[in-house]
Amino acid sequence: MPSRYLSFRCSVPWLILLLQALILTRAFFSFPDAGNIYQPPDFYPEFQDVNHIVLFGFGFFLMVLRRYGFSSTGFNFLLIVLGVQCSVLMEDLLVFLRVQQNKVGMESLAKAVVSMTAVVISTGAVLGKANPVQLIVMTLVELILFCVSRCINRAFLEVPDSLSWMHVHLFGAYFGLAVASRFPEPPPGLDKNRSTPKSELFSMLGSVFVWVFWPSFNSILAESRREAVLNSYFALAVSAVSAFVLSALTSRGGKFRMTHIHSAVLAGGVTISYTAPSIQHPWIAMILGLLGSVITILGSHCVQRCFNPPLKLQDTSGVHFTFGLPAVLGAVAAVVLSVVDQGTDTQWNNLSSLGYLIFVDLGAFCQTISTALVTGLITGLILNTKLFKTVPVSKYFDDQFYWEFPHLSVGF
Repeated sequence: MPSRYLSFRCSVPWLILLLQALILTRAFFSFPDAGNIYQPPDFYPEFQDVNHIVLFGFGFFLMVLRRYGFSSTGFNFLLIVLGVQCSVLMEDLLVFLRVQQNKVGMESLAKAVVSMTAVVISTGAVLGKANPVQLIVMTLVELILFCVSRCINRAFLEVPDSLSWMHVHLFGAYFGLAVASRFPEPPPGLDKNRSTPKSELFSMLGSVFVWVFWPSFNSILAESRREAVLNSYFALAVSAVSAFVLSALTSRGGKFRMTHIHSAVLAGGVTISYTAPSIQHPWIAMILGLLGSVITILGSHCVQRCFNPPLKLQDTSGVHFTFGLPAVLGAVAAVVLSVVDQGTDTQWNNLSSLGYLIFVDLGAFCQTISTALVTGLITGLILNTKLFKTVPVSKYFDDQFYWEFPHLSVGF
């Protein structure tokens, strides 16, 4: 490696070994025997699908930059395998504190993988700017904060456990945007902050992986799994069709744009995540899928041009309009559908109960966003201190800063 590139020999390996030692120590005293943690065999397929989403799907989805492919997939894998262990131990801690009842097992492992979705979404916002130490610290902090936010929603706002996990897109997107806003801005003409046809093809492959397995993501922790799978698929199908239509209508020359497609095809799955188990009519899911695709493509135009520059938002892979805005739409839709269902059941005679329901649902939504933004800003400020040896702006979006390239060595 050329001397101008930093060595991580004295930081990253020791931090990972320290965390792994702490995890092993805690696991030795807290985990039950393997024979006591197995779930019925029908639970594993959904768990395997969610694993495919976070490992294959998001790993390729983040390969959008022309010179950051190794880091996108490699660091994504490292953060997931390390973060899942930490998340399982946090679930065990909640059981110990009697905040929740379930014990360590396949369900706890599934919840840990679901919670890692917040981390990989946030990673997309700081893609190419954070070094491995910063990413590991951000992962641990975000997992703890998401767990705290979820406990607040459950304990004080009476949000059902399965629904509290679906705030993962909302929390991950806005936490990542807040962290990214504290990193120095790259120069406008930086050539490395671009994509190529090959990188966009890999990113589209990741979107296809996520699209295929997304119904399992929305149903794995739901009580009504059949309805969740059915509604998720309808919403995803309509959002994918709408993505092609809207891309042709909004692009110059009436052609399709790959950046529109690989983001908007997922919008339906994000939007429907809050209401997938409770919707009784598929046409409602299809409308939500359409609206999710619309807000994603229109948001990619408006947010990048009107909001990002004045607010100094740096969104490398477009997590704001891919996950953030559809999650906001889904949360609002969940409030509306919940009020309509309860109002229909009570003949609209108990307005005070409906008002309380709106207050609680909007409170959970606002609490999640507020916690993500405030804690994200603080985390971003901490990560940019000298202790973490921030990446120079000139080395942003560059694999050579982290990985060996023997074919570029002299005399190869």
